Amino acid sequence: MLHISLNGEARQLPPGTTVSGLLEILELLGKRVAIERNGEIVPKGLHATTALAEGDALEIVVAVGGG
Repeated sequence: MLHISLNGEARQLPPGTTVSGLLEILELLGKRVAIERNGEIVPKGLHATTALAEGDALEIVVAVGGG
């Protein structure tokens, strides 16, 4: 298993999980999100090819509309 920190909480994922794979697991695919990996923003165009690594620290923010 792959051990990461997601929004400050420990999480285990299958090896080889990408940012897109994580979004799918979290049921966030297709939603407007900002993802930071180890202090750097991951552009949406790189979600499918950015593989997560042991010890990565991720922050995910979901955009919420309203008025």
